[in-house]
Amino acid sequence: MIQTIRKAWGIPELRKKIIFTLLILLIFRIGNAITVPYINKIALEAQLNSMGTTYFGLLNAMSGGAFAMATVFALSIQPYINSSIIIQLLTVAIPALERLAKEGGEEGRKKIQSITRYTTIGIAVLQAVGYYFMMKRYNLLETGADGIWPALVIIVTLIAGSSFVMWMGEQVTEFGVGNGISIILFAGIISRVPNMISGMIDGVRTWSGVKAGSITLDGLVSGYQSAGYSATVANQMAESKMAGAIAPWGIVLLLVGILALIVFIVFINDAERRIPVQYAKRQVGRKMYGGQSTNLPMKVSMAGVLPVIFAQSIASLPITVWSFIGTPAEGSVSRAIYDAIDTKSVLYMVVYFIMIIGFSYFYSSIQFNPVEIANNLKKQGGFIPGFRPGKPTVDFIKKVLNKITLFGAIYLGIVAICPLLVGKAIGNNSVAIGGTSVIIVVGVALETVKALESQMLMRQYKGFLE
Repeated sequence: MIQTIRKAWGIPELRKKIIFTLLILLIFRIGNAITVPYINKIALEAQLNSMGTTYFGLLNAMSGGAFAMATVFALSIQPYINSSIIIQLLTVAIPALERLAKEGGEEGRKKIQSITRYTTIGIAVLQAVGYYFMMKRYNLLETGADGIWPALVIIVTLIAGSSFVMWMGEQVTEFGVGNGISIILFAGIISRVPNMISGMIDGVRTWSGVKAGSITLDGLVSGYQSAGYSATVANQMAESKMAGAIAPWGIVLLLVGILALIVFIVFINDAERRIPVQYAKRQVGRKMYGGQSTNLPMKVSMAGVLPVIFAQSIASLPITVWSFIGTPAEGSVSRAIYDAIDTKSVLYMVVYFIMIIGFSYFYSSIQFNPVEIANNLKKQGGFIPGFRPGKPTVDFIKKVLNKITLFGAIYLGIVAICPLLVGKAIGNNSVAIGGTSVIIVVGVALETVKALESQMLMRQYKGFLE
């Protein structure tokens, strides 16, 4: 990877693209440091830390922590991702959009892209309004910021920030290296690494203090209150700090788990099932065409990380909605139900795992159509050895697709569930969304390197892989 980037830097045209991409990422990071006015940032961060494994925790991870810090780019690229997924699903469900995607050519692609942009703005409006009312519900606004003007400033700023991030992503795709949306998502997640390291160090110190008896929940609450925080905010900050305590052996387990996860993801990301395809010989005039053998590649991880994102969003929705209402009192029936559907419960993990498998099959059926593949093979004079063209070929491709999808779905489920289990083992739930982040980071890094390699091959730079 490093060798590829170094050699790409030596090509003037690619060097300009890399510099342009880095400049866009710099602007993105600057925007993540500019906070939105009228918001109590400390209280908001403490509240979102206590809701780390809900849907808000996922949004915070995807934005690189900007969601918890109430910055201009707090919504980040998430509205665009949701919009792209929705339009992709509608393209399958609505015949007019399907015709536009398949038969519209470049003009059809531009129309679908325009629809995606408008949908992104609509989703950004909904998320910005919900973001504001969440802060108002939990008293996370500054004193005297309950009027219409503060609400308008917060909502409009968040919408504008999300739209600008979408524009930056499209610019990277057109003039930079790789997929711009993925690159921005990658940068947001990577930016949390320093905070994660400092959080681990602070967690070990907290754990040591708790073991020694020098740190207690009441002592932390008193300390935060004496520093000028309200009782509610002090309680939230103290509980968040206690929840972040981690034993030294937990750090070792976590690092080993992350390295093993990266190796596993890289292996599965490149894994594919290749179905042999033979093309029949045919004579055109005096020339003989065809007769060669090739294969039909089917990737194991065909749906990428989308099933994990969708499954986590829906599985954590009940507890997220309940978080708006308020945590039930201890010992009540409501609290028992709340604990049963909590994102740290066994029931949640089971539902989460099943939904990942379901969404994996759904996305595979959208992206890989056996009937269409079989028809294309038949038109081009190709066939799978041992299977007649038509229905037998379709049935065989479906059978292989189902097996491959099941394996890929189980892989995604393991990657998503492992951080939850590790969090339970080490007594720290802050790693609950780590699996999703690792999949995105590794996947984007591999895709970007492949994009660089393909652009270098197009320019016929021979021997760059030696």
